[in-house]
Amino acid sequence: MSEALLGDLTGWQLLVLAVAAVWAGAINAVVGSGTLVTFPTLVALGVPPVSATMSNAVGLVTGGISGTWGYRRELRGQGARAARLVPMSVLGALVGAFLLLHLPATTFETVVPVLVVLAIVLVLVQPRLQARTKRRLERRLAEAGGEQRDPAGSPSATVAPGRTGQVVLLLVTFLIGIYGGYFTAAQGILLVGAHGALLVEPLQRLNAMKNLLSLVVNVVAATAYVVVGFDRIVWEAVLVIAVGSLVGGLLGASVGRRLPNAVLRGTIVVLGVVALVALLVR
Repeated sequence: MSEALLGDLTGWQLLVLAVAAVWAGAINAVVGSGTLVTFPTLVALGVPPVSATMSNAVGLVTGGISGTWGYRRELRGQGARAARLVPMSVLGALVGAFLLLHLPATTFETVVPVLVVLAIVLVLVQPRLQARTKRRLERRLAEAGGEQRDPAGSPSATVAPGRTGQVVLLLVTFLIGIYGGYFTAAQGILLVGAHGALLVEPLQRLNAMKNLLSLVVNVVAATAYVVVGFDRIVWEAVLVIAVGSLVGGLLGASVGRRLPNAVLRGTIVVLGVVALVALLVR
């Protein structure tokens, strides 16, 4: 399919894309690598890679909304953190979208497999890192004569990082935002892996924040693509992906919130490996 034929997707092609979109929305809500379903599907259907990236980003926004809504309970109590991290995701997404529009695709994609491997390793070692971080921070709290509790008054599993940890958290979120604005695949895996190494949080709460930040990056990047590359977007594909990912996001959030931490962690690792293989062979 050439640039001139964008928009000529047939009925069966749209049906295939719809199935891929539902699956992608569900994956994004659970862990975040749905782009590795819809992006290759678009390319296989003949859509040029850059147009596929733009169309995919715009279409998956609705799935991000439904996935974030599905995890709204796990977002409670994270308002202050979100207020600090969302601006970093916005700035990162703007930089990433600029890179997509101005740099050769190979320039940034050479580091993508490395980032995915790092994310998988972080997810695997997250329990040990969290236990060590929690002991260190709780010791500091005890020395200060305080005990962190949740709104209900019971000891909380959440322990806020120190000043250096906060700075690192902001920087990492910004860098992942750049990656997400350029190529969204496995963005969620990176967020869960990096945040899990820096924060003492239950995995489901990390997943909820991942959904919110991924949504922010996708909205910013999609807006930039629409403004700058409106004529390069396949709008019928956007419509199909939007509806499919919306349904998939609701389904994925419903299932994902019920998964035990070990199962969710295993799902993240498996999909991370799949994402790595897909990135290396495409």
